[in-house]
Amino acid sequence: MAADDLELVRGLVAIPSLSRHEGEAVEWLVARMAERGFRASVDDAGNAVGEIGDGATHVVLLGHVDTVPGGIPLRVEEGALVGRGAVDAKGPLAAFVAAATHVVPGLRVTVVGAVEEESPTSKGARHRATLPAPAWCVVGEPSGWDAVTVAYKGRLALRLALTRDARHGAAPGPTCSEEALALWSRIRDAAERRTADATGFAKLDCRLEGMSGGAADGLVERAELRIGYRIPPGIAVDEISREVAALAREHPGEARVSLEPIGHEEPVRTPRSTPLARAFVAAIADAGGEATFKVKSGTSDMNILAPAWGCPMVAYGPGDSRYDHTPVERLVLADYIRAITVLRGVLARAPRAP
Repeated sequence: MAADDLELVRGLVAIPSLSRHEGEAVEWLVARMAERGFRASVDDAGNAVGEIGDGATHVVLLGHVDTVPGGIPLRVEEGALVGRGAVDAKGPLAAFVAAATHVVPGLRVTVVGAVEEESPTSKGARHRATLPAPAWCVVGEPSGWDAVTVAYKGRLALRLALTRDARHGAAPGPTCSEEALALWSRIRDAAERRTADATGFAKLDCRLEGMSGGAADGLVERAELRIGYRIPPGIAVDEISREVAALAREHPGEARVSLEPIGHEEPVRTPRSTPLARAFVAAIADAGGEATFKVKSGTSDMNILAPAWGCPMVAYGPGDSRYDHTPVERLVLADYIRAITVLRGVLARAPRAP
């Protein structure tokens, strides 16, 4: 294993970079890329950006540098790096930098350590999406070293607030919180009817992510629902928003209902037959594996970049996504090294792609 590539991922994971607080990790990554020969800087969104090579073909490797909350003591145990962000997604991002360090004639590579992927804003990817599209784009997310992700569900997060005049606790009828639960039940049932016979990736998921309620000031009773959807291809985010808005308007209780969108991304699916996807199949085979294609119920920056750029795009990176956001997040270091080999194989094929 290359010691400098291992130190790259260990050093990046060692720096806390909670979403919207990524500055130290971004500056550290920019410095490491500059040491490796990248033209490195921080862009207007706060992303770490490194460019290397001068070829006519341009490839973007975009991972995210931010993490969810929850500190995990950094350590190596049984061949795995344990720490917050090791899998999601500093491992894939470090693999991008390590692979791109080897300059390919005819190829210009831009590595982006994007900020705020774990926040509804996705500020880093949205900024890069305003720039010209590259020939290929790889989004850094854990797929396993021998697999490629080609589809993500969309996401919709909503806040529904119920308010009504306060009344005595012994008064007949449902409380404001009970009205909220009844509304949630109707919303959940409507979602279930949309894909009643579907399973897995094809199913519309609707979850109650949070709820609060009570008398805030003695004059008004309040309740709040926070509802999250995971939306498969074939259903637009606006369809769901309109459906929930109609259910809120038709709420039969005494409470007034207001609806506030928190964040959304459309579902995305990319073809398995693009030159980029074929390059991954060949590079994984060269590394001793057999490529598989995955679809995921979560979202990634691919949901933002694919519709904006329209270029061949996949998500790829070492690591097991079952460890995402968990207290035992870990990255098998042998798989990290294999992923670097695969990525180098992909980049070597880019200038020759049709």
